[in-house]
Amino acid sequence: MNMEFKEISKKIRLKIIETAHDAGNQGVHIGGALSMADILAVLYGGVMKFDVNNPKDVNRDRFILSKGHDCLGLYAALNVAGFITDEEMHTNYLQDDGFLPTHPVKYLEKGIECSSGSLGMGLAFGIGEALAAKKQKRLSRIYVIVGDGECEEGSCWEAFMAAVQYKLDNITLFLDRNGLQSDGATKDIMPVDYTSALKALGWSVAEVDGHDTEEIYQATLDALGCKDKPSVIICDTIKGKGVSFMENNNAWHHGHLTEDQYHQAIEELSNGD
Repeated sequence: MNMEFKEISKKIRLKIIETAHDAGNQGVHIGGALSMADILAVLYGGVMKFDVNNPKDVNRDRFILSKGHDCLGLYAALNVAGFITDEEMHTNYLQDDGFLPTHPVKYLEKGIECSSGSLGMGLAFGIGEALAAKKQKRLSRIYVIVGDGECEEGSCWEAFMAAVQYKLDNITLFLDRNGLQSDGATKDIMPVDYTSALKALGWSVAEVDGHDTEEIYQATLDALGCKDKPSVIICDTIKGKGVSFMENNNAWHHGHLTEDQYHQAIEELSNGD
């Protein structure tokens, strides 16, 4: 199972780089897209219930990308899952008349559940989805990814509390803890012990290596058994994971690839684990 997920995450990372290259001189968010690729591989590679031929199935699981600027990772995952074709990735990304802009816009037919990009709103949206599923007695599960820098938003803390108040055991939050945000290291800007804080608020908390797909998968399965409280999986990740000159280099929060960098990135990802 782990090897299968690893192959999916490799495909996602390669598609991120290929699509970023297609964007030419337009700057794109690459580092944070690469850091969450293994989480996306587990979700779209075997955990979530969805049907590309029936994308509006009311009983489908929902995925919400709260850190919407990293949507290149989502688009790549949807491409690998079969929602978006290679041609659509090539012709729609960052195009004026395309459906793949620099932040995701809701498009259920293509698997995009939520317009996002204003940091701090994704978990609140997911809580609304989880509450609706409870009220309608649906078995849908809601999955949300937030960034550690994003969690400085006050709206995230309101959402953390609300999820506990409403006993939303049908929501799983992934916190992509790559340690960097647009203007520096999170430890220097707003250091928070999210493990202790979320436990204190009443969440079920797990910590995993965010690049170990087996750990992510097991923690996700464990969350399914949690009753009457929401679950968060804190994933320790590396921004720019898989490309040596991008790893832990915040210059790649947002940037564009030269031809030499593109070929190096493709070679490293193709030959990496």
